Amino acid sequence: MASNMDREMILADFQACTGIENIDEAITLLEQNNWDLVAAINGVIPQENGIVQSEFSGETLPGPVFCPTSQATTSTSVSSSPSPSPASVSAFRPVVSSRQIVERLPRMLDFRVEYRDKKEDVVLEDSCTVGEIKRILENELKIPASKMLLKGWKSGDVEDSTVLRTLHLPKNNNLYVLTPDLPPPLLSSHSSALQESLTQNFMLIVTHREVQREYNLNFSGSSTIQEVKRNVYDLTSIPVRHQLWDGWPPSATDDSMTLAASGLTYPCHRLTVGRRTSPAQTREQSEEQQCADVHMVSDSDGDDFEDASEFGVDDGELFGTTSAASTALRKSPMMPDNAEDEGDALLQFTAEFSSRYGECHPVFFIGTLDAALQEAFFGRARDRKLLAIYLHHDESVLANVFCSQMLCAESVVSYLSQNFITWAWDMTKESNRARFLTLCTRHFGSVVAQTIRTQKTDQFPLFLIVMGKRSSNEVLNVIQGNTTVDELMMRQMAAMEIFTSQQQEDIKDEDERDAREKVKKEQDEAYRVSLEADRAKREAQEREMAEQFRLKQVRKEQEEEREAIRLSLEQALPPEPKEESRKPVSKLRIRTPSGEFFERRFLGSCKLQVVFDFVASKGYPSDEFKLLSTFPRRDVSQYDPNKSLMDLKLYPQETLFLEAKE
Repeated sequence: MASNMDREMILADFQACTGIENIDEAITLLEQNNWDLVAAINGVIPQENGIVQSEFSGETLPGPVFCPTSQATTSTSVSSSPSPSPASVSAFRPVVSSRQIVERLPRMLDFRVEYRDKKEDVVLEDSCTVGEIKRILENELKIPASKMLLKGWKSGDVEDSTVLRTLHLPKNNNLYVLTPDLPPPLLSSHSSALQESLTQNFMLIVTHREVQREYNLNFSGSSTIQEVKRNVYDLTSIPVRHQLWDGWPPSATDDSMTLAASGLTYPCHRLTVGRRTSPAQTREQSEEQQCADVHMVSDSDGDDFEDASEFGVDDGELFGTTSAASTALRKSPMMPDNAEDEGDALLQFTAEFSSRYGECHPVFFIGTLDAALQEAFFGRARDRKLLAIYLHHDESVLANVFCSQMLCAESVVSYLSQNFITWAWDMTKESNRARFLTLCTRHFGSVVAQTIRTQKTDQFPLFLIVMGKRSSNEVLNVIQGNTTVDELMMRQMAAMEIFTSQQQEDIKDEDERDAREKVKKEQDEAYRVSLEADRAKREAQEREMAEQFRLKQVRKEQEEEREAIRLSLEQALPPEPKEESRKPVSKLRIRTPSGEFFERRFLGSCKLQVVFDFVASKGYPSDEFKLLSTFPRRDVSQYDPNKSLMDLKLYPQETLFLEAKE
């Protein structure tokens, strides 16, 4: 059993090897392995840190490791090879010390990298550089490393030569790849032209034959013919399998072809679409007209019997027997007309948005715009966020494309949830549009309201990014629906950089204000304590003075009482006999404790009590002083006061002295 000192060393080595910073978790793992360092590392490193290799036994534990001195390789998942056998562990144990493991295994970092709809997992040592991450992603994403923008670093933009260790990153990190300026690769002339056309935008002018309406649709060259047909279905309610097209080039023979490869005229191409008619359609037409707004997706024109559940469409819809519930759901507006309660309206908006575009969408704030502003801007500076306002319009040709391909992209959803409070509103109904413009004027000013008012229907949806300032709210960006995922992400990140800069200033000001408030509170508390101390001191002085006054009064009363007693005793004394009196006279000489003497004559028949009264009338009461004789020394105070002086042999004269009683 390891001693406490050994356990501390084992714990330190284990944390250094595995990068586990939580002490409780590390101790739990060690206890599960009876504080066997090598066994505990073998149980963790295959999932966490990669290969642990003995220098002598030749045994290797499985797992991906990226080392700065080795050639960069790509690994997006942990190897699934089996755990090391007990024999390999035992072979490894005697020859590899914990110190060797610490020196051989730097800290491992996990990166979750998102690029549009792709996700890559990269595991690297903290001694690697940012450029090595790009080289790994270059092999996986087929994007030149020099054209990549890696976003999501906590410390802002970094250089390719930056060592990961200097960034002080946590174990798990999320990054985003942006390619705003990606030129075509150097290929043959035909391939180069095709590659260039993939990055171009085609304007398709689609005429709906039955209703004689034109739609101007923008698509990138990398979009497929099938995507065009699906979007036209959203606009015309003609299912893909029933669409009859005119105007496609002869080379457009397959719906999976990209627009760049289909031979379309650049930059503008005209097409016409109508509903296919057939004997089998006769029964279906009336029912399909009722479910014109139901979103149904099909992969080909002629396959009427493919599995439509892949696109969220049941078999009944394929044969024109759409259920009433589905029809009602598709016809439901995003918001009720003339929405008075913003919270209830947002609840309906969220439910309808989820039913149309799926559960992967931004988390919309449920509540009033005032409450969303309060949540985003008026908390502690460290907790504040940007406000994103999504303005939907059902009649815009860009609405479905923007929502499904951009707003619901996982990278956009993830970034919004981390950095924004997202609030939404439906501008389709005129009453709701007027209500929002009123709110916009109140919170953001008439200029922003006028900007939104002048936006045409086909420029929707709009995406507003708002930042709270000390005196007002500033709209940093108004993003129209004809954007791309990369552009949307870049404009969000640009707004985030502005916000972060302002937030740092706000945090600094808030910290300084808190420090001043703290000093003020400390000063107020010290002043209060001082006042309390002064009050307590004053009260103590008042109590002391009151006590002194009371004692003075008591003493005065006692003195007055003693003086009254003395006077009464003095007045009650019998007259002093004359020296020539024929009666026996005793002359007493009494010395006080201070050394003074006083004398008096008493009749020999006078009682001893009269002497006590005489002494008391001089200020020496018998309860405080005793009367003593000199030779022999006797305590006269102990004699019977009713006996005469002659009986007590205090005749004809005697010297006595007073002594205070103890």
